[in-house]
Amino acid sequence: MEKTILVVEDDVAIRDMVMFNLRRSGFEVFEAGDCQEARIQVADRMPDLILLDWMLPDTSGVEFARSLGREELTANIPIIMLTARSAEDDKVRGLDSGVDDYITKPFSARELMARIRAVLRRAAPEGGGDQVGAGKLVLNLASHRVMVDEQPVELGPTEYRMLKFFMTHQDRVYSRSQLLDHVWGGGVYVEERTVDVHVLRLRKALAPFGCEGFIQTVRGAGYRFSPEGSD
Repeated sequence: MEKTILVVEDDVAIRDMVMFNLRRSGFEVFEAGDCQEARIQVADRMPDLILLDWMLPDTSGVEFARSLGREELTANIPIIMLTARSAEDDKVRGLDSGVDDYITKPFSARELMARIRAVLRRAAPEGGGDQVGAGKLVLNLASHRVMVDEQPVELGPTEYRMLKFFMTHQDRVYSRSQLLDHVWGGGVYVEERTVDVHVLRLRKALAPFGCEGFIQTVRGAGYRFSPEGSD
């Protein structure tokens, strides 16, 4: 599975150049020109790594990195800061914000790709990836794959994040607003009915494997995930 990278850069020429080199190196790439757009992209796709400019039109990259680090769902996304700010104090401030690496402009494509690969190696779970199980469902946290009896379950990015949250928080009831916070992230404005839509999509994806009943509707409260008593 291709690694996904979000490029957050307001300079279109630099953004296009970086994205071209990333795609040529085999990465799946998406983009944002400011932090507001980046937060929407993160909530929708949950990238494997973020390339983040410091000087952005709405919020600084430093503040954006700190905000991601404060949220459970995004705290472990590796971030490389790309910036023209080369002073030692700036590097220290950038790294103290929680980013994993700091690259000053101008930079070569070869150095950028090497830094990306190094950060992704450090971010990978030891031993090739931890797994979470629920009944016959197995979710691999490293590869983002969901399997049932060696058969892959095809999920969209949001359905994957929802299933991951459910499988790591089994047998507890969560309201729609709680699921919005945990799956979409704080600060992203999505209607609560959106949760129902994605629950339906997730159940539909699990139905061919007989696992749709794992997601239980608790009337007046929300949803619970449990492989027990789901038949």
